[in-house]
Amino acid sequence: MRTTSGHLTFWGIFILELKKQQLPLTVEQQIDNLLELGLIIDDEESAKDLLNDISYFRLVKAFSLGLKPKNGVYYADVSFDMLVQLYKFNCKFRQLLFPIIERVEINLRCRLANYFSIKYGVLGYENADNFNDPSYHSAFLSEIEHEIMRNSKSPFVKNFNDNYEDGKIPFYALVELFSFGTLSKFFKNMKNADKKAIAATYGVGYTYFESWIESIAYVRNLCAHYGRLYNVKLTKTPMLYKEYLRSGIKNIRIFGVLLCIKHLIPDDSHWRAFIFQLEELLLRYPAVKIKTMGFPDNWKKYLLS
Repeated sequence: MRTTSGHLTFWGIFILELKKQQLPLTVEQQIDNLLELGLIIDDEESAKDLLNDISYFRLVKAFSLGLKPKNGVYYADVSFDMLVQLYKFNCKFRQLLFPIIERVEINLRCRLANYFSIKYGVLGYENADNFNDPSYHSAFLSEIEHEIMRNSKSPFVKNFNDNYEDGKIPFYALVELFSFGTLSKFFKNMKNADKKAIAATYGVGYTYFESWIESIAYVRNLCAHYGRLYNVKLTKTPMLYKEYLRSGIKNIRIFGVLLCIKHLIPDDSHWRAFIFQLEELLLRYPAVKIKTMGFPDNWKKYLLS
């Protein structure tokens, strides 16, 4: 039987009634729908052009969060131009952040490859005894085998396959096939003493470091797949120093990840350039609310100190 709350009940058990798929709307219908929801659209033709270039789901659904209650109309003075500003800011922010994360990733590959190869040998990655969890290690070897096959025509892979007696790839070269996610998982399965040694080169405790690179890898994938950084709650969150937590900074927003990246950038000049470019970006798009990304009012002080 159906209850008045819209649920179904069977033998006294409540079951959520699932929604039906919505019918697709033409761009003209999308505009009409937005107007009915109270969104201010000054130039309907321009809005139609944009919605033919960027999907309604990517632009409107994603960047309306916080600008209207769920299943309600937009708050007063919210305009289509504001949504466009937020979308453009997100694109620029993502493009600005990605090279910074790339520097962290490449630097970590180098330090990890040098340390592990010297301590365990260039093929030490094959030995489960060099890691914490044998099952994780087995999954890692399967993943790497897949990557080697996928990159079999790559010059350096062919070189080791064709010109070395065992055809195996040494770790210092193999690490170049790692995604940042694989790099993070590899570090996670290293012995604690080895984690401490790597993290110490950054001046960071290894438990913090492990959570940081896992979270940064997650954000890197958001950037690579054109995801949203603005007003998003992160799935993979980093451990933050107590001084940050005492100041009210949350690890669930992107600002918490920026604090972690600050400690891992080897060249301070690149980081400072990033901060000032970010400041210019925030000034360019006044619709952006920095609080939705976890930024405190004095955010530059935290990122530059």
